[in-house]
Amino acid sequence: METPYQPIAGTVERSIRVSEKERLFSVIPSDPTLLKYRPGQFYMVGLPGYGEAPISITSGPGEALIELCVRAVGNLTNALHSLRKGDKIWLRGPFGRGFDLEELEGKDLVFVAGGIGIVPMRSLLKAVLGRREKFGRLTLIYGSRSPDELLFSEEMDGWRAAGMDVKLTVDRAEPLWKGNVGVVTTLIPKVEVAQKNTVGVIIGPPVMYRFVILSLNAKGLGPEDIFVSLERRMKCGLGKCGHCQINSLYICQCGPVFRMSELKGMVEAI
Repeated sequence: METPYQPIAGTVERSIRVSEKERLFSVIPSDPTLLKYRPGQFYMVGLPGYGEAPISITSGPGEALIELCVRAVGNLTNALHSLRKGDKIWLRGPFGRGFDLEELEGKDLVFVAGGIGIVPMRSLLKAVLGRREKFGRLTLIYGSRSPDELLFSEEMDGWRAAGMDVKLTVDRAEPLWKGNVGVVTTLIPKVEVAQKNTVGVIIGPPVMYRFVILSLNAKGLGPEDIFVSLERRMKCGLGKCGHCQINSLYICQCGPVFRMSELKGMVEAI
């Protein structure tokens, strides 16, 4: 890309509602260089007259379309929800540091996602399942407030068939829900962990991080074995506004993906 400040047009190929608040967009970029990204990176997504915001990538690397899952929470995101097939959307990026798949190869992986944390996690899951033979045991623990808020549930049978153990939980049950009830940490004790060969990946609301990290510590995972994404802190995407700054780090530039050992002493991070 010539400059990170230049928005590039994309065309909405598909727009579908996936929950009460979220809509999934498939976008064809006018510049194919936008398709070169790592799981965990993000785009600055905008519309003229409404501004722009950092949006996590939920498609897998190598796909012909960019997938973005957007929650309607304000003027811009509500305007994005009005887009339909053929409409234009503007993208800058990809930005940030994503996951290094080569670094994870040969490991057992435990993915812990909460709420819309499954959106950026899906990109990583698709990348890992695309080269399934290079990894050990795969476990996904995913929790939401209610069964209706579980995203991508229609894809999970496919993830299971590809060799991933998928464990779901909700904060509050509904009459037809037969699964686990409780926060994600209630499922971590049930996961078999090979110490020194297991890596944990956590993406979700900040309130859950500390408790999930403690639960993974109890299973023998140390700071070198745990990765987190701090994408919720970001705003401008270019390290200019300072909104995501923690000590000397700008999350949008140095992250949003971090190994926990990199955040030692940074109380604000978690």
